[in-house]
Amino acid sequence: MELGTFARHRRLRSTEAMRRLVRETELTPAHLVYPLFVEAGLAGRSPIPSMPGQDRLGLDALAGEARSLARLGIGGVMLFGLPAAKDGAGSGAWAADGIVQQAIPRIKDAAPDLVVMGDVCLCEYTSHGHCGPLRPDGSVDNDAALPLLAETAVSLARAGCDVIAPSDMMDGRVLAIRRALDTAGFSNVPILSYAAKFASGFYGPFREAADSAPAFGDRRGYQMDPANARMALGEVRADIEQGADMVMVKPALPYLDVIRAVREAVTVPVAAYNVSGEYSMLMAAIDRGWLDGDRVIDETLTSIRRAGADIIITYHAKQWAERR
Repeated sequence: MELGTFARHRRLRSTEAMRRLVRETELTPAHLVYPLFVEAGLAGRSPIPSMPGQDRLGLDALAGEARSLARLGIGGVMLFGLPAAKDGAGSGAWAADGIVQQAIPRIKDAAPDLVVMGDVCLCEYTSHGHCGPLRPDGSVDNDAALPLLAETAVSLARAGCDVIAPSDMMDGRVLAIRRALDTAGFSNVPILSYAAKFASGFYGPFREAADSAPAFGDRRGYQMDPANARMALGEVRADIEQGADMVMVKPALPYLDVIRAVREAVTVPVAAYNVSGEYSMLMAAIDRGWLDGDRVIDETLTSIRRAGADIIITYHAKQWAERR
C-alpha cells in the first residue's frame, strides 16, 4: 500500500462517521441489564454497605426505579429476592406470593417495555444457603433440586417474567426447566442459562446484598474451576442442547477470554455478568480518587462488549447510562 493511501485510511478510521459504522464494540444502554435486590417487608430503600451506590428495594420502591431505568433506555432488570422466611428446601422461591413474584407485575405495570429477568436459584431462600436441598452428609442433592428449580421457573413465568435465568449450576436443570415451562404453557419464555459460572472470589458483596452466603462449606463442588476454559465451553454447549436460548459467562472481567471463546463457539446470544466484586473494587478506587470513574466504567463495559457479550448484567448500568 502506498504511503498516501495508508494515510487516507488512517484518517478515515479516526473519523466519527467511521466510528459509528463499527458495530462490533458499540455499547448502548439497551445492551445493559441492571440487577435489583427486592426485600420482603422493606419500605423504601436500604443501602448495601459493600456495594456503594446500590440498595435493596422494597416493593413500594420498584415502580419508580423501573420508570427511571426505562427512561435511561436500559434494556432490562435481573431480579433477586430476599424472602421474609427461609427453610431447608427454599420454598419461598416458588411461592405464588413470593417476593419476586410480587415484584414482577409492579415492574411490568410501571415500565412495560423493560425486560424482566428472574434469577432461578434456591440459595437466597434456603436456611443453609446452598443451591438445593441437602443430603444427610451435608452435600447438595442435585437431582432433588431439579423439580424445585423447575417449579420456581414456572412460578416466575406465571407472574409475568420475560426471561428465566437459572444460576444454580445443578446438572440437568436447563432441561428440567424447559420441559416444565413447555408443559405449563410457557414455551415462548426463553432461558438465559448461567452456563459458565466459575467458583470465584468476586461474589462476596453479592452474598451480603442477597443474604445468600452458605452457612457452611462453599459452592465449588457445583461451580466451575477458574482454570478450566475447555470445560466452560462444554457446559455452554450442553445447556444449549438442553434448551437454553441464551448463555452467560460469570464473572466477566477475569474471564474475558472465555466470553470471546463462547462467542466464537455458539450462535445464540451471549451474556456476561459484571459481578459485585468487580463493581465494588472499582467503586472503592473511584471513591478514593485513584481512578477517573467515568472513564474506567466506560472502559470496563466496553471491554466486556468487545470480548463478545451481547448482554451485560452490571451494577454500573444506571450510572453509565446517566453520565452517557
